[in-house]
Amino acid sequence: MQKKVVVLTGAGVSAESGIKTFRDADGLWEGHDVMDIASPLGWEKDQKRVLEFYNQRRRQLLTVDPNAAHTALAELEKEFNVEIITQNIDDLHERAGSTKVTHLHGELLKARSTFNENLVLDWKKDIKPGDFCEFNYQLRPHVVWFGEAVPMFEKAMEIVAEADILMIIGTSMQVYPAAGLVDFAPQGIPVYFIDPKPNIQEKGNLHIMAEKASIGVPKLVNELINSA
Repeated sequence: MQKKVVVLTGAGVSAESGIKTFRDADGLWEGHDVMDIASPLGWEKDQKRVLEFYNQRRRQLLTVDPNAAHTALAELEKEFNVEIITQNIDDLHERAGSTKVTHLHGELLKARSTFNENLVLDWKKDIKPGDFCEFNYQLRPHVVWFGEAVPMFEKAMEIVAEADILMIIGTSMQVYPAAGLVDFAPQGIPVYFIDPKPNIQEKGNLHIMAEKASIGVPKLVNELINSA
């Protein structure tokens, strides 16, 4: 039976494709206070501004391509049962060919009803004020905002609990609840942490690769495939 590799990915994986990471050093997201464009309160205050912010992100996403880290993870599926849990809201893992991707924080190329959060639509164009669901309620980005529940978290916990190997790529693992996922991994399994500026020390079953995703991931994937 194929070993199960569970991969947790964050902004560092997409950054190399040209997608800007969530916050700049000053805590702003491209000049915006994060709470103004990524919280229910910000949405109530100014729907138009929130929609335009995500419309810009969506337009940008459609102009970029997966990078070597994304394609290496897709390649890993040839030898392993690979499940990706991503904090990213882009579709670059899917475009690279990965078939099992769980989006913790939602998906930019989807819109959802403000009346029924389970009414989710594929959406590649701008969401405008006046774009309504079938119940005549405004559509919003299908993205988890600060202060909202993370509906896929339980599924992610179950996936991590079945891992034979755990890879953590391009995320500081400081953002909760995502950071808590590591605690659900079976004890003693190999854990690989790939980040250009790792904030943790190597010890026991934790192996650290201080490299950017596009270099570290293909390297590790080759090692795993060769030892399979």
